[in-house]
Amino acid sequence: LSGVVRSVKETLSSQFVENCKGVVQRLTLQEHKMVWNRTTHLWNDYEKIIHQRTNTTPFELVPQEEGSGVTVRVMKPLDAAELSLETVYEKFHPSVQSFTDVIGHYISGERPKGIQETEQMLKVGTVLTGVGELVLDNTTIKLQPPKQGMPYYLSGVDFDSLLQKHESSVRFWKILMVLFGFATCAVLFFILRKQYRHHRERQHLKQMQDEFRQAQERLAREMNVEGGETLKNACVICLGNTKSCVFLECGHVCSCSECYQALPEPKRCPICRQAIDRVVPLYNS
Repeated sequence: LSGVVRSVKETLSSQFVENCKGVVQRLTLQEHKMVWNRTTHLWNDYEKIIHQRTNTTPFELVPQEEGSGVTVRVMKPLDAAELSLETVYEKFHPSVQSFTDVIGHYISGERPKGIQETEQMLKVGTVLTGVGELVLDNTTIKLQPPKQGMPYYLSGVDFDSLLQKHESSVRFWKILMVLFGFATCAVLFFILRKQYRHHRERQHLKQMQDEFRQAQERLAREMNVEGGETLKNACVICLGNTKSCVFLECGHVCSCSECYQALPEPKRCPICRQAIDRVVPLYNS
C-alpha cells in the first residue's frame, strides 16, 4: 500500500534545521581516519560509527487524496528491510592536530581526519510505500512485519519500482548461481578426467608387469637347467643378451650394454629406479 506519512501524536523536530518535522529521526556520529596498511604500505580510509541514536514516534499512512480511503497505522518501522530516510543535515568536523600529535599518529599508524555528524529523518508528508502484513485491531488497520519471516519494506519509491529492483536482484543471484554451477561442473570434470587418466596408466603398468612376469615364467618352463642358468644371467630388459654392466652407485647387475644405451634420459636403474651415475663393464670368465 502507498500513502502519505502523518504523525499520530507529536512530531519530532530536527536539531539542526528549522521547521523540519518528522516521525523517525536518526543521529549519527561517524569517525573518519587513515590507517596504515602494513601489507600494501599504503594509507587506507577507515570509517567507524562511534554513536548512533534513532528516535521514533507513532505514525500512519493516509491517502494522498483527501477524503478517500482509510488510514493505516505503521508498526515497528525500524524493522523494515528498506526504510527510506532523508539526510537533512550533514557536517564534517575536521580534527585539529598539533605537530606532536602528527608525529604520534605516524608512529601509531592511525591519522584521524575528523568526525562527520549526520541527521536523517522520515519527514511528515513523505509518500511511502509499505509492504507487509495488514491486521485489523478493533477499528485500527495496522501494517506490521509478516509473521512468516517474509521481508518488510517501507520505501520511498512506488511499488512497481520496488518490485523491479528486487526482481533484478533475484535475477542477478540466479545468474551467479548458474555461473557457479558451471564452474563447479568444470572443476569436477577436470578432477574426474585426471583420476581416469591415472587409473588407465596404473592399469597399463600392471598389464605390462603381468606380461613380463608371464614371459619369464614361460621361458623358465621351456629352458633346461643350463638354460635356467643362462636366464639367470640374462638381461632383465631384453632377456636375450647376457648382463654385461654394473650400475653405480646402486651396484645392480641387471642389463646388457645395448639396453643400457636404450634407457631414456635421465637413466635410472630398472631394479631400484635410482639414478645411474656411471657404468662399469662386467667381464664374465
